Amino acid sequence: MQLPDFLTEQPGGAIRPAGHRIGLEHLIHYYNQGFSPEMLLGQFPSLPLALIHKVIAVYLENQADVDAYVKRCEAEVNHQRSTAPAAPDLAELRRRVVQLSKSAG
Repeated sequence: MQLPDFLTEQPGGAIRPAGHRIGLEHLIHYYNQGFSPEMLLGQFPSLPLALIHKVIAVYLENQADVDAYVKRCEAEVNHQRSTAPAAPDLAELRRRVVQLSKSAG
């Protein structure tokens, strides 16, 4: 898919509206959940409404390509979640606090 000038592909493959940190996959996720352009503006107030309309138009014109991109993004997030180390539980955090207070005192 050829990206229009208002969408940029970042190193690593992330697609975002130019000048913004919001991923295309996030906009499309909410759009597919039934959010209107105005509701998307409420969700992402830093994006101009006209830009949101442009992104939706690109999606509707390239739906198969954008859906495949979103699916790849979701797969990557799921992979990262499944391989991330577990966060410490409350008992471990308390143990660390006690250890830090002993070493500081």
